[in-house]
Amino acid sequence: MASSSTPLERLTDAGVAVWLDDLSRERLRSGNLAELVERGVVGVTTNPTIFANALAKGDAYDEQLAQLASEGLDVDETVFRITTDDVRAAADVLRPVYDRTDTQDGRVSIEVDPRLARDTAGTIESAKRLWATVDRPNVFIKIPATVEGLPAITAVLAEGISVNVTLIFSIERYGAVLDAFQTGLEQAKANGHDLAPIASVASFFVSRVDTAIDPKIDELATPEAAALRGTAAIANARLAYGLFLEVSGTDRWRALASAGAHAQRPLWASTGVKDKAYPDTLYVDELVVAHTVNTMPEATLEAVADHGGDGSDTVTGTQDAAASVIERLRGIGIDIDDVTTHLEDEGVSKFIDSWNQLLDKVDEGLRAASAADAR
Repeated sequence: MASSSTPLERLTDAGVAVWLDDLSRERLRSGNLAELVERGVVGVTTNPTIFANALAKGDAYDEQLAQLASEGLDVDETVFRITTDDVRAAADVLRPVYDRTDTQDGRVSIEVDPRLARDTAGTIESAKRLWATVDRPNVFIKIPATVEGLPAITAVLAEGISVNVTLIFSIERYGAVLDAFQTGLEQAKANGHDLAPIASVASFFVSRVDTAIDPKIDELATPEAAALRGTAAIANARLAYGLFLEVSGTDRWRALASAGAHAQRPLWASTGVKDKAYPDTLYVDELVVAHTVNTMPEATLEAVADHGGDGSDTVTGTQDAAASVIERLRGIGIDIDDVTTHLEDEGVSKFIDSWNQLLDKVDEGLRAASAADAR
């Protein structure tokens, strides 16, 4: 393959869509997001933690908080208004990418209220309201891959709404997500929807697996265990990609593809390195493969731009090796299924905590704005 001029271009040439895992009003106002798009970023993901951090920094939201306070909006409605406004503005920045890539990239994700993660009906209603309010074809509604989230994913897709399925940790749950996705498209087709614009990605979380397993390895303090340090997350993701390829070759999927459907690409999420002993771009360089998305924080993006992303295919042909890692982990007493179950529960809990922090920050802003107006 001919060498491109930048690492981000080489990732793109290898079939990896590079997305930014961050958004703020300041990025939008300063033109930073537009600059990143010029450099090769083709999508944006958000989550409750990202919005909580955005509200905690600077004064970019003060004017809107004052306006919403004067309208008498409560905290929940204010959060809804602020986050949907940011996502709509980001979708407008990314719209040329969406048009250029036949609707596949140029997408901006916004998550349903994480407190609804165990509420199927509530998730469906929240997803429909977010979709209608943002009112942009290049938005993704993020729905967690909990047991209760799976039927919501199907129901929302069936109405022609594009979905980013988030918080996927296990291969078993990923298989259920792929089934929910295809069922949703089958129902959308039956409902008369054009399948071509209905997109979906499956956000498979990576680094958190190593973050959970490495301490267990360190506790064992044996050479056999030490040899497996930092291998679980990549192996788990590679097995997920193998399942994606397997499903892509089924008659069921081929029937949907012939009707205009686009594949639900794996999205490598949680790709920022938590352990400083590992290279900054570990979860990028080791997962370079076609038909995938890698969403990363800006620090990782800058590291890739400096020295990462060689554009080599490091995933296909490694299924046996990946399976061997998982078996070796089991051999030393670490069951990845137990780990991923815990990570899902923890992920939901962390997003609820972040959402509550966001609510608290907005409440503080509304009170301050009301007090200033009263003076």
